[in-house]
Parts: sequence; C-alpha cells; structure tokens
Amino acid sequence: MKVIICGAGQVGWQIARHLSSEKNDVTVVDNNAGLVARATDTLDVQGVAGHASYPDVLDRAGARDADMIIAATHSDEVNMVTCQIAHSVFAIPRKIARLRAQSYLDAIYADMYRRDHLPIDVVISPEREVAQAVLKRLQAPSAFDIESFMDARVQLLGIQIADDCPVVNTPLRQLTDLFSTLSAVVVGIRRDGSLFAPEAGDQLFGGDQIYVFTRTEDVNRTLEVFGKSVKRQERVVILGGGNVGLAVARELENRTDRIRAKVVELNRAVAERAADALERTVVLHGDAMNIELMNEAGVPRADAILSVTDDDKVNLLAAVRAKTAGCAMSICLINDPSLVNLMEPLKIDAYINPRTQTVSSILRHIRRGKVREVYSLGDAEAEVIEAQVLSTSPIAGKAVRDIDFPEGVLVGAILKGDKVVKPTAKTRIDEGDVIALFSMAADVPEVERLLQVTIDFF
Repeated sequence: MKVIICGAGQVGWQIARHLSSEKNDVTVVDNNAGLVARATDTLDVQGVAGHASYPDVLDRAGARDADMIIAATHSDEVNMVTCQIAHSVFAIPRKIARLRAQSYLDAIYADMYRRDHLPIDVVISPEREVAQAVLKRLQAPSAFDIESFMDARVQLLGIQIADDCPVVNTPLRQLTDLFSTLSAVVVGIRRDGSLFAPEAGDQLFGGDQIYVFTRTEDVNRTLEVFGKSVKRQERVVILGGGNVGLAVARELENRTDRIRAKVVELNRAVAERAADALERTVVLHGDAMNIELMNEAGVPRADAILSVTDDDKVNLLAAVRAKTAGCAMSICLINDPSLVNLMEPLKIDAYINPRTQTVSSILRHIRRGKVREVYSLGDAEAEVIEAQVLSTSPIAGKAVRDIDFPEGVLVGAILKGDKVVKPTAKTRIDEGDVIALFSMAADVPEVERLLQVTIDFF
C-alpha cells in the first residue's frame, strides 16, 4: 500500500514507523526539512520537504497513485486543505485528518460538513481521545493504563506491582491454580525499562509494570489480586479548563454515578467559556500552582486530581503538590516522552500521552478486514490487536499450544459468540472467534500473517 503522511512530528514519525515496518510504501511530507531528514535517516521511508497542502508537493510525494493520505500536521487548516486537494486533484481513496479546534469538530460531528464538501473519511481529535483516556483511568484509578476490547467486555489494565503485592515471586502459571475463577491473563511485563512477553514460569517482582487482560466484571477483583485497593471516585479536581478538561467535566456531569468535579483554569476567557458550558461543575479562575486556590478547590480531600493543562511541568508539579496535600490519586497529561521516567519517583499514579492516543486511533482506522481494534503500548514498543479469525487463517481450528506464535506474542482473551473465554494451552481457536493478542512491535508482521489481516487496507 502506498501512503503519504503529512507532518513528520512525533505522531507522523510513529505512524511512518509502523507502516514502513510492515513493508508499505511510505512518503513523509513536512515543511521542516530537518524533520523530513530525521524520518528518512531513521526509517525506510521517502521524504519530501514542502507545504503539505500544495498540489505540486503532493505530486512529488506520489499522490497520483497513493492509496491513503494521513494529514497530521500541526495546522487544522493545512490538514483540511490537504485532504481536499487529495480528493479533488488526485482522487486518493482514503483520507485521514487530525483536527484540534473545537469549532471544526463541533461542525463535523454535527454533520454540517458533507463528504463532497469536506472529503475527510476519518477525523482524529487528540483532545477527544485524551478525554476518553482520562475517563477510562477513572474507571480503574489504581491502574496506570486501561483500554477496552471486545465491545467493552474485556479490559487491558496496566498495573504497577508494589513490593508487598500478594503475588510477588509467584510463577504466573500458579495464578490460575490460586485464582481458578479469575479471568486475568498477564501478557506483558516492563522490568528495568524493558517490555517483554512473559513465559509461564516467570515471576513478578516489586517495581514491575504489568499489562493484564481481564473480563470487565473482574476488574476490581483483578486489581485486588495484584495488591491494588478499589475505591469509588466521588470528588475530582480538574486542572485545566481547555478542550480536554471541559470534555472530561461534561462527561462526568452526564454520568449516572454522580461525581462531584471542580475545574481550575488560569486563563479567564477559557474559564468563563467552561463555566458557561457546564451546569453543575464549579469553575475556579486562578493558578493551579497557588496553594490557597488548591485548598479552596478541595484538593486535599479529592479522590483524584486530573492535571490536563497544556504545560507538562505545571501538570507534574501540581500533581506532586496535590499528592503531598493528601489527594488520593493523580493523573497527568504529558506531551514530552522524556518526562515519563519521572512518574514513578514523583509518585504520580498515571499519565496520558496525547501522541500515543492519537497513534493508536489512527492505527485503528487504517487497518481493514477483520481487525477491530489496535492499541499501542509505551513508545510503540508493543501493540494489542483485536481481530476476528478468518477461515483461511493458519490459526483457525488449532489449539493455542499448537500455534507457532513468536516469543513476543501472547493471547490475552478470546470471544466465542457472546462469551469471553480465558485462553489456556488447550483452548481451540475457531473461525469467527474474536481474539485479542499482545505483540511486541517486531512481531506484529508475523501476527498479521497468522491473522491474515493486513493484506488489504481501506
């Protein structure tokens, strides 16, 4: 497949990295020649320096025979015009655009723009993706990551293992014997900074970060087994009233399980806009670093603080202060991946990287056929792929133990009809089953061969 990626920043680079590793013909376009050079030097891609929305630049990038264009520059207007040119001039079949301005999103999601007038097949909103990620974190507050699969029947939880965890030093194969009715399956372990797929004889140690699949109804019990307390969130303070903070506050207002929220916003105009848009949420205008204001917002008594301003350092410091003041849980929005290593020493419970969310969302939309969900873990170190098993797939009709999966691949859950099945070595995978797999990045092409899902794209 021939793909043009407009924008060579972190999102564009990660998408190019994924697609080029799968032997696609990828061309990266950016007005910054340095970013283009970085992409061509580090990835198996071609590069064109120039304005992504200029027809002659797209022509040089191979738009006349491209199968897809992904517009992920920093400018909404450039992304929209790029898709329009791709459609009107070059007839590129598939067009994906990243848009951030709320005004555009409101109009598009209200269906005011028709396909013929603004031909974008898929709109990716980083703010909406991040807001949904924040809300998912609140569902399992003691997990550092959470993602839904199989129509929300299954959850992938990221759990930090403490030294006093009840199952520390226990081989993973014994967990089934100890908790026979629990659906949890550990599919990934990050230890000393490295992520790997564990074997049955591997043990968990304090300091490990694990990824575990479990049925949605077993989430609380799974957290307890791995040493995490389960407490309902009733009071939340949101630092930042911009698009992300406002979206989270709106969703909390709409929930049936009433969660009391307060919003703190430094910019008066943004604070006033948030106050006008919210009905039951208190909006305070002021600096999130002001201790007196934080006390007025009730941070010491809050169950969680969500630091979602557009400043990473403010998010980190405010979260640390909140935890010091007595707040039970902190979630940070972090754009700079180099700051992620500070999460554990600063005792910040969870972080959300907008780029990771955007990359996962784009991957979800570019694969076709029977792929239902793709979720990128860490710095694109691994993927979780949910797909339906085809009759022609090499794994159809075989037991898990008889399938030649790569070492970096584990089966996390299987959906047979309406029933979620915890996979064992004897479990047979049949045509029509939906399977969720953890795969290290290097093993994704082999997984796709076994599932036969990336031969065709949208």
